[in-house]
Amino acid sequence: MDEFVDRTAELERLTSLYESSEAELAVIYGRRRHGKTELVKHSLRDRTDVVFYQARQKTRALQLDQFVERASATFPGITDIRREWEPLITYLAAQNAIVVLDEFPYLIEEDESLPSVLQALFDHELDDSSSTIVLVGSSISMMEEAALLGNSPLYGRASVKLDITQLPFDAAMEFFDQPYSHEEQIFLWGIFGGTPYYLEEAATAESLSDAVFESILTQHGPLHDDPEFVLRMELTDPTRYFAILESIAGGATTRNEIAQAAGIDSNQLSKYLSRLERLRLVERHVPITERKERSRRGRYRLLDPLFRFWFRFVYGSGTRYDDLGQDSFSSLVEPELADFVSSEFERLCQRALRPLFPEQTLVDVGQWWYQEHEVDVVGLTNERTLVAGECKFQQSPVGYSAFAQLEGHVDELRWTPADGSDRICEYALFSRSGFEPSVEETAVDRDDLHLFDLDDVVAALERERS
Repeated sequence: MDEFVDRTAELERLTSLYESSEAELAVIYGRRRHGKTELVKHSLRDRTDVVFYQARQKTRALQLDQFVERASATFPGITDIRREWEPLITYLAAQNAIVVLDEFPYLIEEDESLPSVLQALFDHELDDSSSTIVLVGSSISMMEEAALLGNSPLYGRASVKLDITQLPFDAAMEFFDQPYSHEEQIFLWGIFGGTPYYLEEAATAESLSDAVFESILTQHGPLHDDPEFVLRMELTDPTRYFAILESIAGGATTRNEIAQAAGIDSNQLSKYLSRLERLRLVERHVPITERKERSRRGRYRLLDPLFRFWFRFVYGSGTRYDDLGQDSFSSLVEPELADFVSSEFERLCQRALRPLFPEQTLVDVGQWWYQEHEVDVVGLTNERTLVAGECKFQQSPVGYSAFAQLEGHVDELRWTPADGSDRICEYALFSRSGFEPSVEETAVDRDDLHLFDLDDVVAALERERS
């Protein structure tokens, strides 16, 4: 696929910055593979006043030489400027140039003073300039230390800060020209997620099984080692992080479960989990009725579906899939795939809840659990209504017992409207394979039971972004 997908809001913010009559700073960060560089390039596609420099892990002298070489194509006078960052940036700012420093952390590695140099320029030298400086980086920790945290040199100077995350579901599906069914689309999302680079690789295949085998399972696949590559680029000693991620992908969600499965002392676990959270690889979520900073019932999950898939099926597999060839998907992966994708299906249903219940003002949407009770989808309003849903990504139709169990769990959900009045419950069942007649008959008789299939969910996700 050659078209640029989504990121409309980000493009508008960058374009507005370029048109500003004042000197501006933009900081663009996020995990590798999320399309930061392509976003910036796309935002600049019609401009001629640009210096775009993609840094490499080279010496400071070589970086400066290559920066000047790149800049001279647009601003030839820069070759007469002393090769230090301050005079070079000052010269380009005087030309009102847009200067993009991609992989900014590589420059900091060779010159720790660079963020302070830029700080001094914005504070004292650029009053008469309408230049824009764009800093792009995949090392989230280094970008935070340089520009985002309260004690960083550039803190407070950026007019635009963009944390580039995965694309939403419907945008991700635009990568595929094949007429995939909604069921297949959810499988694709549950494996490849919304990471543009992963979607581009998957989109070259002709079927779901080919996409998984050719891009991930076979050792020659472009994504076979990508999670390991990303982790080793971000972490100096990744062994324990690998163990933690493998544990979470295998079903460990609490601190104690993760520590036990990974073989790490629970007292040391916090620093590793915090690092993984900063890298946007792991997320701690809590029951929707509790505050995250106070809850002791937090669960951890991997944010990137492909990382979940890789640690569940690929990590440590050796030549297993190549030995079986194309049959390895149907033999080893497909039997477990519906169960694997079910958690991502729940999250898609959560995203779809607002457009599915447009008459309700849902101020919070998430999940709830307590002891043996769990509700997959919960929407809370600022009035009296609570929306509760159960998700079934199974091959058989959903029976009445699913609704009865949902009612039982909701009875234990402690939530009272702000005015202290009795709450009103709306129930939703989400199914991959339809519903048994007993459930459909109940939905006809009851105004508070709503049934949604995959077509409904996908259509709602499309409305949710429109």
